[in-house]
Amino acid sequence: MKTKIFLLAAMLSICSLSGKAQFIVTDPTNFVQSIVNTANQVIQTSSTAANMLKNFQEVQKVYTQGKQYYDALKSVHDLVKDARKVQQTILLVGDISDIYVNSFQKMIADENFSVEELSAIALGYAKLLEESSAVLTELKTITSATGLSMSDAERMSVIDRIYNEVRQYKNLVQYYTNKNISVSYLRAKKKNDTDRIMALYGSPSERYW
Repeated sequence: MKTKIFLLAAMLSICSLSGKAQFIVTDPTNFVQSIVNTANQVIQTSSTAANMLKNFQEVQKVYTQGKQYYDALKSVHDLVKDARKVQQTILLVGDISDIYVNSFQKMIADENFSVEELSAIALGYAKLLEESSAVLTELKTITSATGLSMSDAERMSVIDRIYNEVRQYKNLVQYYTNKNISVSYLRAKKKNDTDRIMALYGSPSERYW
Protein backbone atom coordinates (compact mmCIF):
# COMPACT_ATOMS: atom_id res chain seq x y z
CA MET A 1 0.00 0.00 0.00
CA LYS A 2 2.83 2.41 0.85
CA THR A 3 4.35 1.77 -2.57
CA LYS A 4 1.08 2.62 -4.28
CA ILE A 5 0.74 5.82 -2.30
CA PHE A 6 4.29 6.80 -3.20
CA LEU A 7 3.64 6.20 -6.89
CA LEU A 8 0.40 8.18 -6.79
CA ALA A 9 2.07 11.09 -5.07
CA ALA A 10 4.95 10.94 -7.52
CA MET A 11 2.56 11.40 -10.44
CA LEU A 12 1.52 14.72 -8.91
CA SER A 13 5.06 15.92 -8.25
CA ILE A 14 7.07 14.53 -11.18
CA CYS A 15 9.66 16.84 -12.75
CA SER A 16 10.49 17.19 -16.41
CA LEU A 17 12.71 14.36 -17.61
CA SER A 18 14.37 16.45 -20.30
CA GLY A 19 17.91 17.56 -19.56
CA LYS A 20 17.29 20.65 -21.70
CA ALA A 21 14.27 21.76 -19.72
CA GLN A 22 14.47 25.30 -18.38
CA PHE A 23 11.36 25.02 -16.25
CA ILE A 24 10.52 22.31 -13.70
CA VAL A 25 6.89 21.71 -12.86
CA THR A 26 6.46 20.23 -9.40
CA ASP A 27 2.69 20.55 -9.17
CA PRO A 28 0.31 20.39 -12.17
CA THR A 29 -2.37 22.23 -10.16
CA ASN A 30 -0.02 25.21 -9.94
CA PHE A 31 0.56 25.01 -13.68
CA VAL A 32 -3.15 25.14 -14.51
CA GLN A 33 -3.76 27.92 -12.01
CA SER A 34 -0.92 29.91 -13.59
CA ILE A 35 -2.63 29.61 -16.97
CA VAL A 36 -5.94 30.70 -15.42
CA ASN A 37 -4.34 33.71 -13.72
CA THR A 38 -2.54 34.77 -16.89
CA ALA A 39 -5.70 34.27 -18.97
CA ASN A 40 -7.63 36.53 -16.60
CA GLN A 41 -4.94 39.18 -16.94
CA VAL A 42 -5.32 39.01 -20.72
CA ILE A 43 -9.06 39.57 -20.40
CA GLN A 44 -8.62 42.53 -18.07
CA THR A 45 -5.85 44.31 -19.98
CA SER A 46 -6.77 43.78 -23.65
CA SER A 47 -8.70 46.53 -25.42
CA THR A 48 -7.94 45.56 -29.04
CA ALA A 49 -7.38 42.30 -30.91
CA ALA A 50 -3.72 43.20 -31.50
CA ASN A 51 -3.30 44.00 -27.83
CA MET A 52 -4.98 40.74 -26.87
CA LEU A 53 -2.68 38.74 -29.14
CA LYS A 54 0.36 40.39 -27.61
CA ASN A 55 -0.87 39.74 -24.06
CA PHE A 56 -1.86 36.17 -24.95
CA GLN A 57 1.79 35.41 -25.61
CA GLU A 58 2.23 35.32 -21.82
CA VAL A 59 -0.32 32.49 -21.64
CA GLN A 60 1.53 30.66 -24.39
CA LYS A 61 4.79 31.10 -22.49
CA VAL A 62 3.32 29.50 -19.36
CA TYR A 63 1.80 26.70 -21.43
CA THR A 64 5.07 25.98 -23.28
CA GLN A 65 6.96 25.71 -20.01
CA GLY A 66 4.40 23.35 -18.52
CA LYS A 67 4.14 21.26 -21.68
CA GLN A 68 7.61 19.88 -20.94
CA TYR A 69 6.12 18.33 -17.81
CA TYR A 70 3.22 16.73 -19.69
CA ASP A 71 5.51 15.40 -22.42
CA ALA A 72 7.68 13.82 -19.73
CA LEU A 73 4.66 12.37 -17.99
CA LYS A 74 3.49 10.72 -21.21
CA SER A 75 6.75 8.80 -21.39
CA VAL A 76 6.25 7.18 -17.97
CA HIS A 77 5.23 3.52 -18.40
CA ASP A 78 4.78 0.33 -16.37
CA LEU A 79 2.70 1.94 -13.65
CA VAL A 80 0.38 0.15 -11.24
CA LYS A 81 -3.32 0.54 -11.98
CA ASP A 82 -3.93 3.34 -9.46
CA ALA A 83 -0.97 5.39 -10.63
CA ARG A 84 -1.88 4.86 -14.28
CA LYS A 85 -5.32 6.37 -13.72
CA VAL A 86 -3.75 9.32 -11.90
CA GLN A 87 -1.38 9.82 -14.83
CA GLN A 88 -4.26 9.75 -17.32
CA THR A 89 -6.20 12.26 -15.25
CA ILE A 90 -3.31 14.72 -15.16
CA LEU A 91 -2.76 14.31 -18.90
CA LEU A 92 -6.44 15.11 -19.53
CA VAL A 93 -5.94 18.43 -17.75
CA GLY A 94 -2.96 19.00 -20.03
CA ASP A 95 -5.20 18.30 -23.03
CA ILE A 96 -7.68 20.90 -21.77
CA SER A 97 -4.91 23.49 -21.59
CA ASP A 98 -3.75 22.49 -25.07
CA ILE A 99 -7.24 22.93 -26.57
CA TYR A 100 -7.58 26.35 -24.98
CA VAL A 101 -4.17 27.73 -25.98
CA ASN A 102 -4.14 26.46 -29.56
CA SER A 103 -7.79 27.22 -30.33
CA PHE A 104 -7.94 30.66 -28.74
CA GLN A 105 -4.80 31.72 -30.57
CA LYS A 106 -6.65 31.09 -33.83
CA MET A 107 -9.76 32.89 -32.60
CA ILE A 108 -7.73 36.02 -31.86
CA ALA A 109 -6.68 36.04 -35.53
CA ASP A 110 -10.32 35.58 -36.61
CA GLU A 111 -11.94 38.81 -37.78
CA ASN A 112 -15.37 37.31 -37.19
CA PHE A 113 -14.98 37.82 -33.44
CA SER A 114 -15.03 41.21 -31.76
CA VAL A 115 -12.70 42.02 -28.86
CA GLU A 116 -15.68 41.86 -26.51
CA GLU A 117 -16.59 38.41 -27.80
CA LEU A 118 -13.00 37.22 -27.48
CA SER A 119 -12.96 38.40 -23.88
CA ALA A 120 -16.16 36.50 -23.18
CA ILE A 121 -14.77 33.37 -24.84
CA ALA A 122 -11.53 33.66 -22.88
CA LEU A 123 -13.52 34.03 -19.67
CA GLY A 124 -15.39 30.83 -20.46
CA TYR A 125 -12.13 28.96 -21.00
CA ALA A 126 -10.72 30.35 -17.75
CA LYS A 127 -13.75 29.13 -15.81
CA LEU A 128 -13.52 25.64 -17.29
CA LEU A 129 -9.80 25.47 -16.60
CA GLU A 130 -10.38 26.60 -13.04
CA GLU A 131 -13.00 23.90 -12.49
CA SER A 132 -10.72 21.17 -13.82
CA SER A 133 -7.91 22.50 -11.63
CA ALA A 134 -10.16 22.21 -8.58
CA VAL A 135 -10.82 18.54 -9.37
CA LEU A 136 -7.09 17.98 -9.79
CA THR A 137 -6.53 19.50 -6.35
CA GLU A 138 -8.90 16.89 -4.93
CA LEU A 139 -6.84 14.19 -6.63
CA LYS A 140 -3.71 15.60 -5.03
CA THR A 141 -5.35 15.45 -1.60
CA ILE A 142 -6.25 11.77 -1.74
CA THR A 143 -2.80 10.77 -2.99
CA SER A 144 -0.99 12.67 -0.25
CA ALA A 145 -0.47 11.94 3.42
CA THR A 146 -3.90 13.35 4.25
CA GLY A 147 -5.49 10.49 2.34
CA LEU A 148 -3.74 7.68 4.19
CA SER A 149 -6.85 6.79 6.19
CA MET A 150 -8.61 5.62 3.02
CA SER A 151 -8.58 1.99 2.00
CA ASP A 152 -7.20 1.02 -1.42
CA ALA A 153 -10.72 0.34 -2.68
CA GLU A 154 -11.99 3.72 -1.47
CA ARG A 155 -9.03 5.54 -2.98
CA MET A 156 -9.42 3.83 -6.34
CA SER A 157 -13.12 4.64 -6.36
CA VAL A 158 -12.41 8.34 -5.82
CA ILE A 159 -9.66 8.30 -8.46
CA ASP A 160 -12.07 6.76 -10.96
CA ARG A 161 -14.67 9.43 -10.19
CA ILE A 162 -12.15 12.25 -10.57
CA TYR A 163 -10.87 10.79 -13.82
CA ASN A 164 -14.41 10.68 -15.23
CA GLU A 165 -15.09 14.25 -14.09
CA VAL A 166 -11.94 15.58 -15.75
CA ARG A 167 -12.73 13.66 -18.93
CA GLN A 168 -16.15 15.33 -18.95
CA TYR A 169 -14.46 18.72 -18.56
CA LYS A 170 -12.22 17.95 -21.53
CA ASN A 171 -15.26 17.02 -23.63
CA LEU A 172 -16.99 20.21 -22.48
CA VAL A 173 -13.98 22.36 -23.42
CA GLN A 174 -13.86 20.72 -26.86
CA TYR A 175 -17.60 21.26 -27.31
CA TYR A 176 -17.26 24.89 -26.20
CA THR A 177 -14.44 25.37 -28.69
CA ASN A 178 -16.35 23.78 -31.55
CA LYS A 179 -19.48 25.86 -30.93
CA ASN A 180 -17.46 29.08 -30.95
CA ILE A 181 -15.73 28.09 -34.17
CA SER A 182 -19.11 27.21 -35.72
CA VAL A 183 -20.24 30.80 -35.06
CA SER A 184 -17.30 32.03 -37.11
CA TYR A 185 -18.12 29.63 -39.95
CA LEU A 186 -21.71 30.84 -40.07
CA ARG A 187 -20.60 34.47 -40.14
CA ALA A 188 -18.03 33.71 -42.83
CA LYS A 189 -20.65 31.92 -44.89
CA LYS A 190 -22.88 34.98 -44.85
CA LYS A 191 -19.96 37.09 -46.09
CA ASN A 192 -18.87 34.47 -48.63
CA ASP A 193 -15.54 34.27 -46.84
CA THR A 194 -15.36 30.62 -45.82
CA ASP A 195 -12.02 29.94 -47.54
CA ARG A 196 -10.14 32.14 -45.09
CA ILE A 197 -11.84 30.54 -42.10
CA MET A 198 -11.22 27.04 -43.40
CA ALA A 199 -7.54 27.94 -43.78
CA LEU A 200 -7.53 29.07 -40.16
CA TYR A 201 -9.44 26.22 -38.49
CA GLY A 202 -9.57 23.50 -41.12
CA SER A 203 -12.60 21.92 -42.78
CA PRO A 204 -15.70 22.07 -40.56
CA SER A 205 -17.08 18.60 -41.43
CA GLU A 206 -19.24 17.50 -38.50
CA ARG A 207 -16.94 18.46 -35.66
CA TYR A 208 -17.95 22.09 -35.36
CA TRP A 209 -21.70 21.58 -35.49
